[in-house]
Amino acid sequence: MASGIQAASPVDVALSVRELTVSLPEGMERAYAVENISFDLKRGQILCIIGESGSGKSVTANAIMGLLPKAIRVSSGEIRLDGMNIVGLSADKLRSLRGRVVSMIFQDPLSALNPLMTVGAQIEEVMAAHDVGTPASRRSRAIDLLIEVGLPDPQLMYHQYPFRLSGGQRQRVMIAMALALEPAILIADEPTTALDVTTQAQILQLIRDIQRRKGMSVMFITHDFGVVAEIADYVVVMEKGHCVEQGGAAQVLKSPSHLYTRRLIAAVPHLTGKDRVALDAADREPILKVESLVKTYRSGSALFRTQRIVPAVNGVTFDLSSGRTLGVVGESGSGKSSLGRLLIKLMESDSGSIRFEGRDLAGLSEAKFRPLRPKIQMIFQDPFASLNPRSTVGQILTVGPVAHGMRYSEADERARELLTHVGLDSGAFDRYPHEFSGGQRQRIGIARALMFKPKLLIADEAVSALDVSIQAQILKLLDQIQRETGVSMIFITHDLRVASQICDEIAVMHRGQIVERGPPSQIFLAPKSGYTRELVAAIPGEQPGSMPQHEGYVENPKQGESL
Repeated sequence: MASGIQAASPVDVALSVRELTVSLPEGMERAYAVENISFDLKRGQILCIIGESGSGKSVTANAIMGLLPKAIRVSSGEIRLDGMNIVGLSADKLRSLRGRVVSMIFQDPLSALNPLMTVGAQIEEVMAAHDVGTPASRRSRAIDLLIEVGLPDPQLMYHQYPFRLSGGQRQRVMIAMALALEPAILIADEPTTALDVTTQAQILQLIRDIQRRKGMSVMFITHDFGVVAEIADYVVVMEKGHCVEQGGAAQVLKSPSHLYTRRLIAAVPHLTGKDRVALDAADREPILKVESLVKTYRSGSALFRTQRIVPAVNGVTFDLSSGRTLGVVGESGSGKSSLGRLLIKLMESDSGSIRFEGRDLAGLSEAKFRPLRPKIQMIFQDPFASLNPRSTVGQILTVGPVAHGMRYSEADERARELLTHVGLDSGAFDRYPHEFSGGQRQRIGIARALMFKPKLLIADEAVSALDVSIQAQILKLLDQIQRETGVSMIFITHDLRVASQICDEIAVMHRGQIVERGPPSQIFLAPKSGYTRELVAAIPGEQPGSMPQHEGYVENPKQGESL
């Protein structure tokens, strides 16, 4: 048990975890997912569990919910909800507790929501599963919940399907489902990781407001100390299945006692007022010139007056030189990802030009563009959907280069070298995507994009799912690769702190248009647009005095190279 565990009267404790150990199957990197961890969640408290991928945060949450996969089991310890030990309870009894006593907001709302059911039906299903209310009262309750979580036009939203909603809206639906039965405990597993800064700020405020209004206890899982600084009352720090430090949020943030905690805090990116030193290659002719690019989404029927027209990309113009990185930032729905998909021709533009090395890609057929694909690679936002679950990591990395003529032995050697570069061990080559955490899968996606030695790399939220320390390593890796190869990058991100670390220039997008463009020093220290000022103000942990910098701490350069 880690020192510093809070002493609390059993009456004040909503959830108590004591000496919990969860065993992993044989052949894994370690024997236990979590080992002998203990902590208390007090009533009306927000407890943040923080740590890197593989630290055991989500396993702990799933153990409390009774959602551990069959291959993983609780081998010892206790989990007490209102004084009752739930370890070993039958599936039926655990099911009766889920939603009613303890609810969970999952990390990826798109995967957690049923794509074939409307939002309203999914909220009602939670109540129906526990035989609560009548069909009419469930509908009324569902609409009330949609109002409570701040979704626009709740009557219309009730009939929408998840794919029609933005990431922030889907997360609000997940919160509404979790609140349907008024649980005493809410577990939030990385609920803001993939959200833009303004939506993240809204979700954090929403959770805090609901917690205060209802007197709920919240267990908030995160890898971002900026989020901890915004929301936490109490903090538990986990490393490789062990609880290494815990205490009040102010104590852990301002005077951390453990080296690992200090390293996590030191790795949190902060806005920098310094502009990146340009490469010599940056003086060359632009490798990419985009002019008046337009993409409009249309849905519904004009005949029945239900047609919806959304200008995703509206007259975007910019250029990019060799060896330079252009950051594209903005909220969900601003057109960032649509722009990235247009540049790599995953969808066709309505008008405008995309000139790559002097050749207009916009009008090329797929057959004519295919030979150029190795030169333009993309790191996708969703590592769950972008990796083939039936192929090993080695096959995923080598199949593309081999198809384009690279010898397998050369592809094999390069794949293993890149896996080491992105912080995965040699054993990852022969494993399948489901055996990795979300952050680890994202690293595999980055390695795959680098296999071709591209001239233009489009990174769509490439580090949004990574822990802050691994994030820092990946940013350093991308910077190193760029300086070695002169590759140009379009770096799409919702995290302005990250953009300030790696980008030579930043374009701020809002409703399909670039509203401001300039170096980081201008965008973050002297923004001209009111929208840009709103984005900067919403960054978690950037308010004066909210979190110490620990500038004197020097990170171990070998940390995180292998798992």
